[in-house]
Amino acid sequence: MTEITLEAALEALTALADPVRAAEMAQYHKIERPYLGLGNPQIDALVRDWRAACSLDGRITLADGLWQNGSHESMIAAAKLLTQARMRPDDTTAWQVIAGWAEGFEGWATADHACSAGGRRLIADPSRLDHVEGWTTHPNMWTRRAALVMTLPWARLSNPKPADVEARQRVLRWAEGYLEETDWFMHKAIGWWLRDLSRHDPQMTIAWVEAHGDRLKAFARREAMRHINDKRPSR
Repeated sequence: MTEITLEAALEALTALADPVRAAEMAQYHKIERPYLGLGNPQIDALVRDWRAACSLDGRITLADGLWQNGSHESMIAAAKLLTQARMRPDDTTAWQVIAGWAEGFEGWATADHACSAGGRRLIADPSRLDHVEGWTTHPNMWTRRAALVMTLPWARLSNPKPADVEARQRVLRWAEGYLEETDWFMHKAIGWWLRDLSRHDPQMTIAWVEAHGDRLKAFARREAMRHINDKRPSR
């Protein structure tokens, strides 16, 4: 199998650069890093080819190199390379790489793509939640937030097992610890988690909001209850 080198991957990304769109993206994201101006479909097409060409070890190595490169598009591509429900065998190295990224998250866009990859590795091995719990007191707000965003798969389970219900309760305890934070993005993440949970366990969602919702920012409380309120009959 021919592996894709980091240099080749970066050249492929750069070849599609759009300076005008890059400037617009830099202004929108407001994070100090290079932008190439690529859209997600362009990155998806490249990643699809790289995934097909690389072994699992090669993909992990390429993904980490792309993330460390630090451009917006290379970091998105890195996360997409490792966004996979099943890895045979489930690779501890992939989890370690993603968890290492989380320590330096900055901004929602790249972090959320990495959390999508990380969430699959958590579902594959729920014992990794012990590691994630350490993020709940991390000095980096984006790392603390990742503890919620990366565990969203548990909020979205249609037929949770008893261990999954325990995991939900555990994450909601973490959310309680975030209620004194003032950052909009943190409260948004709490509302997001509860909103997704409400589709599958409305009673757990209602109980949490009734117990703690007065400390949740109003917009996040509305988000948490959005699907529940939509189903309630109007008076």
